[in-house]
Amino acid sequence: MTVAAIGEHGVIGNMRSAALVSAFGEIDFFCFPDFDSPSVFASLLDGGRAGCFSLGPEANEQKGRQFYLPDTNVLLTRFLSEAAVIEVCDFMPVSGTRSHCIVRQVTVVRGEANIELCCRPAFDYARTGHRIEPCSHGVVLAPSQGDLSAMRLLGTVPLQSDEGGAATAHFLLRAGECASFVLGLVVEDDIGGDIASYVESELRETCDYWRKWAARSQYKGRWREMVTRSALALKLLTSNKHGAILAAATFGLPETAGGSRNWDYRYVWMRDASFAVYAFTRLGYVDEGQQFERWLKDRINLDGERGPFQPMYRLDGSETPEETRLEHFAGYLDSSPVLIGNSASTQLQLDIYGAMLDAVYLTSKYGDGIPYEAWFRMKKALRWLELHWRDPDEGIWEVRGGRKEFLHSRLMCWVAFDRAIRLGERRSLAGPFDWLRKCRDDVMNDIHKNFWNTELGAFVQYKGANQVDASTLLMPLLRFISVNDPRWLSTLKVIEQKLVTDTMVMRYSAEDGVDGLTGAEGSFLACAFWLVEAKARSHQVEEARVLFEKLLNYANPVGLYGEEMNATGEHLGNFPQALSHLALISAATYLDRCLGGAPDTPWR
Repeated sequence: MTVAAIGEHGVIGNMRSAALVSAFGEIDFFCFPDFDSPSVFASLLDGGRAGCFSLGPEANEQKGRQFYLPDTNVLLTRFLSEAAVIEVCDFMPVSGTRSHCIVRQVTVVRGEANIELCCRPAFDYARTGHRIEPCSHGVVLAPSQGDLSAMRLLGTVPLQSDEGGAATAHFLLRAGECASFVLGLVVEDDIGGDIASYVESELRETCDYWRKWAARSQYKGRWREMVTRSALALKLLTSNKHGAILAAATFGLPETAGGSRNWDYRYVWMRDASFAVYAFTRLGYVDEGQQFERWLKDRINLDGERGPFQPMYRLDGSETPEETRLEHFAGYLDSSPVLIGNSASTQLQLDIYGAMLDAVYLTSKYGDGIPYEAWFRMKKALRWLELHWRDPDEGIWEVRGGRKEFLHSRLMCWVAFDRAIRLGERRSLAGPFDWLRKCRDDVMNDIHKNFWNTELGAFVQYKGANQVDASTLLMPLLRFISVNDPRWLSTLKVIEQKLVTDTMVMRYSAEDGVDGLTGAEGSFLACAFWLVEAKARSHQVEEARVLFEKLLNYANPVGLYGEEMNATGEHLGNFPQALSHLALISAATYLDRCLGGAPDTPWR
């Protein structure tokens, strides 16, 4: 097998789980049956022994050309040669059937070709063996122990098993011929004994679902294709069952090749999910925000040890697993340790309250109002924040070098109080609001008094610091500060001097060890899109447009982004990254409005 680069992948999914498909026709990352379940295929992190499902030309070492069927999450990988043109179509059905599966269909468009399939699972993060048993139309892949789900692999051509635990097939296809395969929890009643008909039916229904969803977008601007792809990626990371939104589909992919910053992002970050609600709302997708709000109201724990909310949760709202090393995984490009679970779940991150209240405010503004009981409990949570907004915390970047009084955390506390006031007044909710106004004003005054560095000419990362942070770019986006305020314009200039090189934007300077981690990281894509919007809002529209066009050029061939980027434009970090795509949507919608001469929307 060939290990593909992070950016050489498309992603498919059904809003319960997702799989990465490489340009070599290999599914090299897939957790099953849910996003945060143990991996079945993870060769992206440790080669063939970690599990892989390949389908394509026999003895293939050729990289195919990938694209999505228009306005869908159905992926095509095309292999072109003098002898033949071969297409592999990959998707996960989203219909109401009971089957939960991956569908793969290979077609020879021109010529003829010998096709090879090899499905070698590695259950439970490659910690559990399996057996292969024959069944009607295919085989059963059954874990040797534990309560892991067995999988059925069905095909329109005969399947065999080899001594290495793989299900295989070798067959010849001529022009116009195809073969189809279904892998997962496959219910016999859904298939009806006719795999080819099932695949064709599910392909039509799946394309129809995604196209109808994409057509609901209210964005008709200059970058519709890229915005739609980002929206489809965000929707793919949304749980259909729970309404929560994942940070990314993967775990263990590094922030720099060979480095140790290899986190598990298959969970619901309060911050990222709330920002995603903002992006959905910008495009007119109000239902997604309301689904997340319903999930959110059940997370309030007024007796919580670290406050009413945790920084992150599993999709079902339960606690994030403890951080664990997979010692037997070598890691992508030998980047170790490979981690599952996430210790940041035990941190104090005060900024989540502002992100959450902003999402609730927008959902209520453009959708249904907040129920009385939920509003009452939200005010109780804000009473806790009233007592703790001055506390040091680990902040947006989840530092592991000790708590500090971070500017971004203070900024988002201001957002929390401000949005609560606006929500209460807009929806005529029960007050009083005087204490919220006092908190809002106290936070604003504190930021201007204690986080402005006259010598540097900028707002600093944390109280007493001499360095800036790219999260400060959110100040005007959140309407904390006027875009013509001299302090803001000076801060923007310093950020560009200290953290920006061409299109690359670093989150912060790690020279003082603030993050408590070793090694380096790539530039942060969300911060780069924040810079675009910040410059556009600061009336530097032409500069913002050029920067945005450059950033669009960094998308992978199917329009997806990871978390970070190295100096040569290669994708780093978990993939695809919700934060990158939602920041793109926000930047595109605002910049398009500026270029069209439309005024900014009134702030109500």
